[in-house]
Amino acid sequence: MSLVWLAVWVPSYARYWGWANFLHLCDVAVLLSCIGFARSDVLLLSSQAVSSLVGGVLWCLDVGWRLFAGTHLTGGTEYMWDTRFPLGVRLLSLFHVVLPALLLAALSRTGYDRRALRLQSGIAAVLLVASRLLGSTRNLNYAFADPIFHREFGPAAVHLTVIFVLLTGVIYWPTHLLLAWAFRQR
Repeated sequence: MSLVWLAVWVPSYARYWGWANFLHLCDVAVLLSCIGFARSDVLLLSSQAVSSLVGGVLWCLDVGWRLFAGTHLTGGTEYMWDTRFPLGVRLLSLFHVVLPALLLAALSRTGYDRRALRLQSGIAAVLLVASRLLGSTRNLNYAFADPIFHREFGPAAVHLTVIFVLLTGVIYWPTHLLLAWAFRQR
């Protein structure tokens, strides 16, 4: 099933948002999760759960807030209302709703691999550097400006370090602790 999803999702996203879009942490999570599902790889599934749970909730909150209040709560989902892109392509982003649920269901069967935090932190570090190399136009993974104040925290190395520390310390580490508590160790 994950191969069918990728056969639809990858060409659609590549055509409308370009290949660089696949450097987004959430899009990498889709790719790695599909590999994890296909190979029954508990470490990959666990690492992407660390990455996707909070991101999925924030995405849903922002879309829901825009839907009911007319404004964005946190931002990052403005493209969902951009009519320059086909509705079907925009709706493919509903993976933000489905993927966390699928990952939690998988972990309930397989358990949680505690090495996930380390792996996901490494993946994030590589993606932050790669995002920085692509230039500031798209601000992939907030490699140029933070998502709240929309500013840069000093020179490139300082900014990337701050974003990395916030990502791993505020999102990944608490999620890792929750998953380790909720699901038995592999």
